[in-house]
Amino acid sequence: MAWNYYDVGIGNVGSYQVSGHPWVSGSTLASGEEKQITFPFVAKSITVSQSGSAGRVRIHFVPTGSMNGSITTGNTHGCFWEMNSHEDALTMNVKCSSIYVSNGDASNATGFQVFAELTRIDSTRMFALTGSGISE
Repeated sequence: MAWNYYDVGIGNVGSYQVSGHPWVSGSTLASGEEKQITFPFVAKSITVSQSGSAGRVRIHFVPTGSMNGSITTGNTHGCFWEMNSHEDALTMNVKCSSIYVSNGDASNATGFQVFAELTRIDSTRMFALTGSGISE
């Protein structure tokens, strides 16, 4: 007799239908600085807001190596969202295990906050995000 084992996973619809486990963080970015935000579980929704009054917060899924809008490594085609005023926010209903947040301003530091709804899917089960619209 075959047993079907039901478990959380990347393709498991129920893992995304239930309310997410809350996760909150934030930090300051120096001019041109980039930080990777790694989640302990796969996210189902992420909100990033700019908490500083100066700077340009950028959100992306791969490292940009960016400074002053000049992309030098990794994210070679400017695949990022940019916020440029205090309390701007972006909510993404995406599954991922990490994001990158950078400051595209060469002269001003800025702050950001991240709120994520996490599934119970271990982050090691998430596939790498690449391809058109992500890194090219």
